[in-house]
Parts: sequence; C-alpha cells; structure tokens
Amino acid sequence: MTEVKLFSGTQSHKLAKNIAKLYGKDLGKLTISKFSDGELSPSFDESVRGCTVFLIQSTMPSADNIMELCLMIDAARRASAYKVVAVVPYYGYARQDRKDKPRVSIAAKLVANMITSAGADRIITCDLHAGQIQGFFDIPLDHLNGSAIFVPYLKSLGLKDLIFAAPDVGGVGRARSYAKHFEVEMVVCDKHRKRANEVASMQVIGDVEGKDVILIDDLIDTAGTMCKAAQIIMEKGAKSVRAVVTHGVLSGKAYENIENSVLEELVITDTIPLRQESSKIKVLTVADLFAKTIHAVTGNTSISSLFI
Repeated sequence: MTEVKLFSGTQSHKLAKNIAKLYGKDLGKLTISKFSDGELSPSFDESVRGCTVFLIQSTMPSADNIMELCLMIDAARRASAYKVVAVVPYYGYARQDRKDKPRVSIAAKLVANMITSAGADRIITCDLHAGQIQGFFDIPLDHLNGSAIFVPYLKSLGLKDLIFAAPDVGGVGRARSYAKHFEVEMVVCDKHRKRANEVASMQVIGDVEGKDVILIDDLIDTAGTMCKAAQIIMEKGAKSVRAVVTHGVLSGKAYENIENSVLEELVITDTIPLRQESSKIKVLTVADLFAKTIHAVTGNTSISSLFI
C-alpha cells in the first residue's frame, strides 16, 4: 500500500486541515507562489514520489482556483506521485452544464477536461449542480451527498409539521428525496427569470399553510431566488421557512438579502468558507464525510454507508 499524503489549495485550507485531522494525518507542505501579474506557481515542499496524493481545493472563486488545482495536479504528476486524486468539495462552473441557448460554452465539461488533462486519476466532489456532470469525466468520480450532513440536523430540530420545497423546478429531485426520507409532502416554487441572478416572477405549487417548510437546493448565490421563495411561502400561510443548501457561494448582496428575509435560518456546509458572519447562517462541516471517503478510496472499500 502506497503512502497517502494530503495537500490543500489556497481556497480550502481550513476545511482541508479538518479533513486531514479526521483522516489521521497532518497536511503536507505546499507553497503556492504568486507573481505580481497574478500568475500562480505551486511547489511541493516534501517528496510525493510513489505516494497517493489528495489535493483538496474548492473552485470558488472559480477561475484562479481551477487553475491552481490544475497546476497542483500537474506538479504532483511531474514529481512522480503514484496516484493524484482531486478533492473538489465545490465544483465551479457546474451551472453551465448544457447549451440552454445558442452559441454558449458547456463550461462544466470544459473544466472536467482540464482537470483530467492535468493528470488527475480520480475526483471526489459533493452535490454537483447536475448529477449528469459525472458523465463528463472519463476517470472515477465519487459524488457525495450533503443529505448525510443535513438529515441528522433536521431531525434534531423536531419540527412537527414538516414539508419540503424546491425553490425551482430544477431542484424537484433533491426536495423529493428529502420528502421521501422523512415521509412527508413536498411543494415546488415555479420561477421565471429575466436574466441570470434576477427572478421575474414566482408562484408556489402545493399547500404550505400551517407547515414548517424546508427549502432544499445545492447552492445559493445572491440568495434572490431563495429569499423570494421564502417570502411567497410565508404569504401562503406557512408557519416557518428554513433553507438547507450545500454550497454557500453567497456573492453580491447575498448576506444583506438573507438578513432582511423571512428565512428563520440558512443551513449550509463549509465547502466554501464564509466571507462574513450572519446570525441567520448555520454552517455544518463536511470534513468527516470527505475523511471517510478518502479512507474508503485508499482502502478500496465501499462508500455506500455514507449515503442516507
């Protein structure tokens, strides 16, 4: 069995440190230099020859961190690592997974090609925006599910009139899986966009009167959709509204929108570090989920037990 070494990119150092601790190793030594024009230059400060190397890096903000990850992979390959595994808790550009209008790129596929071409042997990620992105890779991919983190927390709340909601039609599958697990009903918020990050209209399909509603999504960006959905749900007579989202992108006026919303709380994970604190935001860690997955990968065992 080869030696296992874990390294962190710039974006995910805190999460990577917690993953390494739970795995039972210290993070490896890695220096990422930056030229004055922004050019990145990672270098390993210890030997990785013959090792199975795990490189932990969320790609948010996307451009620099994707490039940094690819350079780290390339450096590990050129340093004679036995295997290189890209651990990408948040996979950037996942929203661009198809041609939804003429003359646009399929960025999720391009990023998959970049990571594969850089030399990764395997990908470990969590809650891709679209599950079919797994098919963009020609190398093994372990796709973890945030429900393993959220379900125990939701059960601890002891909500009596629980119902789940999808903030848009694309999130119906996620909301339905939670509703099925808790054996409750679900509703859908049907929205129409004028342009990216701007909702023109929205309506709720289903009955939420007197219910404790949990909105389910994979990521929250400006929080416009989520806050509008929460507002409409409350206007329809709901008792309370919470949101459970894996990736807290939280760009633009997201923090302001959340603080001013009717949301009782927003529950996210630490795949992306918070830019600022908020009384309405609760962060759950995915460190244990990823540490167990790394154990399974290095020990050639199943990860089925990590799914709810």
